[in-house]
Order: sequence, then C-alpha cells, then structure tokens
Amino acid sequence: MRPALAAVWRRPGGRFGLSALALLVLVAALGDFLASDKPLALALGGELYLFPNLHDVPALRAHTTQSLVASMGAEDWLVPVLVPWGPNQQDIGQPPLAAPSGRHWLGTDTARRDVLARLIHGARVSILVGVIAVALYVALGTLLGLVAGYYRGWVDAVVSRLTEVLLSIPVFFLILAVMGLVEQAGVLALVVVIALVYWTRIARLVRAETLRLRELEYVQAARALGFSDLRVMLRHVLPNAAGPIWVAATFGVAGTILIEASLSFLGFGAPDTVASWGGLLRGAMGNFHAWWLVLFPGAAIFVTITATNLAGEALRDALDPRLRGRDVAPLTRSPWL
Repeated sequence: MRPALAAVWRRPGGRFGLSALALLVLVAALGDFLASDKPLALALGGELYLFPNLHDVPALRAHTTQSLVASMGAEDWLVPVLVPWGPNQQDIGQPPLAAPSGRHWLGTDTARRDVLARLIHGARVSILVGVIAVALYVALGTLLGLVAGYYRGWVDAVVSRLTEVLLSIPVFFLILAVMGLVEQAGVLALVVVIALVYWTRIARLVRAETLRLRELEYVQAARALGFSDLRVMLRHVLPNAAGPIWVAATFGVAGTILIEASLSFLGFGAPDTVASWGGLLRGAMGNFHAWWLVLFPGAAIFVTITATNLAGEALRDALDPRLRGRDVAPLTRSPWL
C-alpha cells in the first residue's frame, strides 16, 4: 500500500484528507496530554508527581488542576495541560451552558462540562469506533465473500441469501433496534452491532471480485499445480481484490463515524459519561441558544467525514488502472503475506 499512499498524497484532496485524519488521530492519541483535570507534572508538599494525568494517584484523587493551584505554596509548582479540564469534570463556579470565554474556550454543556475537553476526548471515541468496527466487518465480509465466490454452489447460495436479507432491511434502523434491545449498551456493543450488520457490503464486493479472479489464467494455473485452496485464495485471489477492499474500508470509516454520532445524538450510542461528538449535539436539543453545542461538534463531524471521503476518493483513483495517468499498478501480492 505504500505506492498507493504516495499516489494519494500527490492528489490535493488526498493530501487534505490524509493530513486532517493524521491530525485527528494525533489528537485522539494525545487526548490526556491536551485536556485533563490533572497537570502534566506537579511538585506539592515536597513530593514530585510525574504525569498524574495518565494514572490514578491516590493522594491527588480528590484534586483538580484548579484546586491544586489554589492550595499551592511558595515552593510548589505544576505544569498544566493545554485545556485544564477533564471530559467529565463539572465547573461548579459556572452556570450550565456557559458561553465561550477565557475560562472555557468553547463554552460548557448542560452539565457544566468543558466542551473543548469533550471534543478532544470524543475524537478518541470516533476513531476507535470507526477503525475497529470497520476492521471487524471488513474481516468478516472478506472471509465470507472469498469463500462464497471461490467455492460457489451451496456455500455461495447461503451467503448470498443471508446478504440479501440483511441488505433488504434499512441498516440504520436495524442498528437502532438492536442497540435499543441491548442492556447497558456502550461503545463496545455499538462496534459489535455495526460489524454484524455492515459485513454484507464487503462480502458482496469480495464475492464479485473472487468470481472474476478465479477464472483468470494464473489462478487456474495455480490450481492445476496442486496448490491448496487456502493458498490460492490468500496468495492469488485476495491480493488482487485488495484494492476495492481498501477503498470500501476507507469510505466505511466515514460512514461508521457518522452512525456513531447519530446514535449518540439519539441516546443509543456512547453513554453520557463517555465523551462523544454526538452526545454534545444531543445536549443542544431544547437549548438552541447554545450555538456552541451545535457549531463545534458539527464542524468536527463534518471535517472528519469530508477528510475521510476525500482520502477514499483519492485512494480509489490511485488504485484504478483504468484511469489515465494512474500512479500505481494494481496489487499483485498481498501486503500482509
């Protein structure tokens, strides 16, 4: 995939998409260094605490950055994070839905929690749900589509009928119904439900590619040489079907992030104690004067979805040998073999 990524980077849309996604991943990975109710380092009462924002320190459990600053002596010091508020920390000194100010740069929500801190930590939820759910349903759909297309017969009939049944049901409402039936639904349940519903799209794509590839000469030659079916599928069929799979997975990340935000907005996604962009938007319901609860989470979702789609379009163009001036040749070998 390295030549394909280089080709994506040479396209203006792909460059913007990859840059925005890299920044989002960086924010998600460094969330505790960007927004936390504990400082990066602290010297208090002769004790030195390093990175109390990353682990639970019993002596500091009842403290926040604000209370630590108020109790510091002349010999004490601390190194605060960029946003000195935790995603679930309530600012009792501020009213609910406080407008953006120097104390809270993007305002607060209905529970007096800092919006910027929840936006930063919400990026982690979006990335985890998007990547893990897509990885699960791509793996499941690839396996079933590869087996159905290669063996055909009754295996193909069973997988195809199951795929058609699931595709005939509106996906979002199916996910909504399943999430409503799951007790203590959370992020993990959402990931599993999305994976169990969306695999049909990948399975149909891989099946069609496998049906085409199994009739080509090099696959027939490999079978004539006595190679096992597993070796033929993994070394000769799957690598040449990997291009469409990568493209579908890229677009799938955007769709999954949007589904997570929609379900959290409706109250069926991440619980309120877990920061999410959809949860922030839900707080704007009935509080339309709190424009910051609509603008900032909505902008984060819009930029992420746009960047992912642009990266997917650039990757599709880079892997399509029919386009004039293509930058990379179609894959002839699986990148993980």
